[in-house]
Amino acid sequence: ALVGNYGSNGKLKYYKADVALRIGSPAAEERVKHHEPLIRNQLVMLFSQQSDATLGSVEAKEALRQEALRQVQAVLSQEEGQPLVGDLLFNNLIIQ
Repeated sequence: ALVGNYGSNGKLKYYKADVALRIGSPAAEERVKHHEPLIRNQLVMLFSQQSDATLGSVEAKEALRQEALRQVQAVLSQEEGQPLVGDLLFNNLIIQ
């Protein structure tokens, strides 16, 4: 689970996100696990930049999910030469 704070209006707000990655093969899974710290860092940075507007509706959460997938694929493409991840899903997303 990723846990952190977001927002910049003076009052700290918190999120907790459980993320699942869809990976096509056991070999790709090993490569993704190898880069897990870099992926987690990228996702924490993405979530910390969010606001109530970007987390407040179903459409906004879907846009965040798509952006998170793009960023994970970008990290893996840079490190491995291919995205390796087919999809990113939120198992749980709590905003407080």
